[in-house]
Amino acid sequence: MIIAEIGQAHDGSLGNAHAYIDALADTGVDAVKFQTHIAAAESSKFEPFRVKFSKQDDSRYAYWERMEFTSDQWKGLKYHCDEKGLQFISSPFSNAAVNLLEDLQVQCYKIGSGEVGNFLMLEKIAKTGKPIILSSGMSSFEELDKTIGFLTPFGNQLSVLQCTTAYPTSPEHWGLNVIRQLKERYALPVGFSDHSGDIFACLAAATLGADLFEFHVVFDKRQFGPDSVASISIDQAKYLCEGIRQIEIARANPVIKSENQKYSELKVMFGKSLAVNKDLQKDHVLTADDLESKKPGDKGITAAAYHAVLGKKLKCNIDKWSFLTEEDLYTE
Repeated sequence: MIIAEIGQAHDGSLGNAHAYIDALADTGVDAVKFQTHIAAAESSKFEPFRVKFSKQDDSRYAYWERMEFTSDQWKGLKYHCDEKGLQFISSPFSNAAVNLLEDLQVQCYKIGSGEVGNFLMLEKIAKTGKPIILSSGMSSFEELDKTIGFLTPFGNQLSVLQCTTAYPTSPEHWGLNVIRQLKERYALPVGFSDHSGDIFACLAAATLGADLFEFHVVFDKRQFGPDSVASISIDQAKYLCEGIRQIEIARANPVIKSENQKYSELKVMFGKSLAVNKDLQKDHVLTADDLESKKPGDKGITAAAYHAVLGKKLKCNIDKWSFLTEEDLYTE
């Protein structure tokens, strides 16, 4: 499953939000993900995170207010996704947001890294019975153990994303090794949530067996927004999806290196047989300096067996560039 996160890249513009859906419909992603923020329910004036990042908003709280859509607007966005054959996903950050998303009849829930310990909200989500995708960016294994242990009795389909909460994430912090560790520890589908700002991390995760992929998208990385620098462009998203799908095919079709019968004709065509590189007389004792290898590979003695002819005498004269055969040599 490939999820393109719009997040707040729409910058509070409903028109932009719909434009992203249209653009992403042609990239090959399976789902688009928003973030459902209800400022009064999730935040307060005491929130210190990125307070001065915006010239437009006096506070982070004001920014969250600007990111809000009405229930009808959210319904329009989900309907648009349905029309385009994309699954609509949105991360809630409050119980009020869960109520709103339930009204939209969302199919699954993505839990942001900062909400993994929000058991109040997690229980509300778990009781819907819908699949839950956990992002592990801020969590230790011990913290994840508690959350997964809390959710498991509810019976929801669970999956976990390896994620590093850094925007952008540099290669030394991708944590690709954690993908296998998560699989072994929880025996759940494991994916990769990327904030690197390029396509390479997800492609690497695909080769390591990640089952889900999530990445932020923007129309242009130079546009305003807290996640722009950690996002990829729409065009990159299409290229990334193609890469992930091809890696998926490759992983499902392992090559058995010992089975090379299909190359039999090619091995003859491109193979090499021994020839002489000068006119040689009868009774000449062959050395490596007398030999050349020429295509095809079925004209007598193979180039791989050249050691066997060194020191052997010729039974006859041989012209330059002629193939060398067993019949040309004295046997001892």
